[in-house]
Amino acid sequence: MCDYSLHHVMSRPAKVGETLVATTFINSITRGFAAAGDPDVAVCLLPGTELGFDKPVEFEPGFGAFANRTAGSNLARFRQINMDNPYLHHDALEFPDGQVVLVTHLCAGQRATVLQLPAGAAVEEHRREASVDEVVAAPVETAQPEAGPPAEVAGARHETEPHTA
Repeated sequence: MCDYSLHHVMSRPAKVGETLVATTFINSITRGFAAAGDPDVAVCLLPGTELGFDKPVEFEPGFGAFANRTAGSNLARFRQINMDNPYLHHDALEFPDGQVVLVTHLCAGQRATVLQLPAGAAVEEHRREASVDEVVAAPVETAQPEAGPPAEVAGARHETEPHTA
């Protein structure tokens, strides 16, 4: 997902293995992630996506009133918080020690690799790739006559057969 204030920025979903950079987008007050070679496109993460940063994560604790802090880890899991309030930022990183930091508070320029997508997203990504491969590899078909009823499955029971236990 991309935070509400990035909805006007062009975006795309994250891919496993790609390198992301914490970025402040043009015409936005929100920081988010962009691909290393494409700083103008927001890369949106699904809750549960795991990231590995190249060094411990550095973030601003608030509105710049205090010195930057460093998380105790370079591993994080993306999650969303404050979902009950549409006017607050939702995108956050949770670290192994339980600390949660809003993505918009990350210091710009930090690099992370997408280590793993949530299980359901990984399956869906695989399905999309497979269907694209099938469409590309599928031969052009000519009109075929209507198929009859489906062939019976071996060993299938009919409702009229008596049940024996």
